[in-house]
Amino acid sequence: MKVDVLLGLQWGDEGKGKVVDVLTPRYDVVARFQGGPNAGHTLEFEGQKYVLRSIPSGIFQGDKINIIGNGVVLDPALFKAEAEALEKSGHPLKERLHISKKAHLILPTHRILDAAYEAAKGAAKVGTTGKGIGPTYTDKVSRNGLRVGDILHNFEEKYAAAKARHEKILRSLNYEYDIAEIEKQWLEGIDYLRQFHLVDSEHEVNGLLKAGKSILCEGAQGTMLDVDFGSYPFVTSSNTICAGACTGLGLGPNKIGDVYGIMKAYCTRVGAGPFPTELFDETGKTIRDLGHEYGAVTGRERRCGWIDLVALRYAIMVNGVTQLILMKSDVLDGFDVVKACVAYQVNGEEIDYFPYDITEGVEPVYVELPGWKTDMTKMTSEDEFPEEFNAYLSFLEEQLETPIKIVSVGPDREQTIERYID
Repeated sequence: MKVDVLLGLQWGDEGKGKVVDVLTPRYDVVARFQGGPNAGHTLEFEGQKYVLRSIPSGIFQGDKINIIGNGVVLDPALFKAEAEALEKSGHPLKERLHISKKAHLILPTHRILDAAYEAAKGAAKVGTTGKGIGPTYTDKVSRNGLRVGDILHNFEEKYAAAKARHEKILRSLNYEYDIAEIEKQWLEGIDYLRQFHLVDSEHEVNGLLKAGKSILCEGAQGTMLDVDFGSYPFVTSSNTICAGACTGLGLGPNKIGDVYGIMKAYCTRVGAGPFPTELFDETGKTIRDLGHEYGAVTGRERRCGWIDLVALRYAIMVNGVTQLILMKSDVLDGFDVVKACVAYQVNGEEIDYFPYDITEGVEPVYVELPGWKTDMTKMTSEDEFPEEFNAYLSFLEEQLETPIKIVSVGPDREQTIERYID
């Protein structure tokens, strides 16, 4: 058996939560392998809307095992709030969710440090969500982190030492803060966390594979936010690419099967950082409004632009994508013309590859395609697709050299069409 991996190919917010929920019935296990509560996966079904921040999107399927892997960073307070909300809505977690002892904990002082570091950067700020993700991964890499397994052994002593070290840094930054309330909620979250299955997830995942169980690995954010291969330094602090599934769950590379790459029919980005196809006109605003492009966690407006095939080809390459999933195609239903960036103009030279730096002097080269001018939200089969939309799909497949196997025509899990390509 091999695991399949599902991840975003753009700057996050591609619609991974919905797709995991759609694909979950085919798998026995859903495992989250990186990221933290800075990323929200939105799912809609049966008239309800859910936003998952740390919990795998397979949690709504009662007979599935859900695993939070070692590559994830976990805030106990936010986890408790998320889990209790799900339990109140009729989704019991304690028998469905397993948490890696090696996952790192986001401390209250990590969140304060996040805000302090951003304030110190002034105009050069990265635009973090303020959830403490970066400082937590920094402590992990510098070997100063606390892990979930630490709550079982001498935890008070370990926490006090980590807190004191962070407070020394905050004093050096002259940053004023009040930790009392968030620390109270955080400690309550620690007590709540102790009620769950805390596991050696690398042994569990490989054991499940050996037993013939099918596993879907769920990524957070998107490829262009990867700390190594994204638009650095405007990136997240973890590896969002397929390789992150290996390090974030303890899997060998030879255990990877299909890699599902998710993309929107256009592009969005939250926060600061370069965005070659960003639209500052009425078209960008229309896409934002029609697509309800506001952060699931932060509520921030997402920057919108046309689809960037240069960045997508790059993302497909570094992930080894085998199948594409196209989201939010219905948002473009009313456009007369749909554009796609096929190359960049950099210092007077046209290039079709993703360069080292896209912060300055990069102009998109567009191809225009006829819009389909059809409401696709009620469609249930690819046989109903208008000719222009089929031409758009064929164009994308030719440019990206990868088949588009699933098309989403709306937010509900029922608005998902599988294509049967010869």
